[in-house]
Amino acid sequence: MTRLDTARIRVARQRIDPAFLDTPLYRCEALERDLGCAVSIKLETANPVRSFKARGTEVVASALADSRASAVVCASAGNLGQALAWSGRGRGLDVTVVASRFAPAAKLDRIRALDARLELVDGDIETARDRAAAIARHDGIRLVEDSLDLETCEGAATIGLELVDAVPAFDAVLIALGGGALATGVGHVLKECAPGVEVICVQPLGAPAMTRSWHQRRVISTDSTDTIADGVAGRFPIPAVLNDLLLVADDAVLVQEASIIAGMRMLFERAGLIVEPSAALGVAAILEDPDRFAGRHVVTVVCGSNVDAASYRRWIGAES
Repeated sequence: MTRLDTARIRVARQRIDPAFLDTPLYRCEALERDLGCAVSIKLETANPVRSFKARGTEVVASALADSRASAVVCASAGNLGQALAWSGRGRGLDVTVVASRFAPAAKLDRIRALDARLELVDGDIETARDRAAAIARHDGIRLVEDSLDLETCEGAATIGLELVDAVPAFDAVLIALGGGALATGVGHVLKECAPGVEVICVQPLGAPAMTRSWHQRRVISTDSTDTIADGVAGRFPIPAVLNDLLLVADDAVLVQEASIIAGMRMLFERAGLIVEPSAALGVAAILEDPDRFAGRHVVTVVCGSNVDAASYRRWIGAES
């Protein structure tokens, strides 16, 4: 059985600041000639933290405020930290974010600007998770664990509620796959409310742990990651999240770095969108397997746009 519940997701929607709800969903004809299929974009960057993550942190922070909690800590590759800082600041919570010192500077700077305490660690997101857990134990405060905590999954799932109301209907949705909150949340709602829609998860070839786990139906970890898509670069899938994913994903695919960059460039040149690498995974999947999507109507969730300017210019070849 899944951990997620659609009735609870509908209740969660009432706890989320409207600034993060009803994000744009539109047919992007400018992409279609190159991609060979009808493409709609669900633009999860059109909000104060420029990613979908605040849908989950709003649910977390609202519940913490109701319980009169005063502090919270999380590990983050950047976007969850920004979101928790934003949601916590508005509810009087003392927010600590642990991140890798190698995380994109733009994400780290924004966390600081949102008044969170930022602690940097050597190593990757898994090292940051260990440190955040230690802080939570020492200080006796709530640890927010992205994808493991149901609030993060069910907050993200509110995107699915918005997709099922879309007119016209679509054939498939492409979802970036990292820890799994976005994929399991949106996938759960679609499979319950629009079961004919194909749910396809997309992950970089250089960070394949969750995709390999989905295919083998058991947790497969990796020793390292090698991808520019930092937001989905986990190494240790969470068993409970994998169980949820197995119930809702129709497929999980891996894409190459060159395709991610090509997707970022296409979204910029054709759609006028500046996105981080994780947000281009859906377009990358179409580029790598156009025959699969030919003649279909596909939605891709553009999940974040927090990217360092210098790195972005280098990747897409823009003038500095």
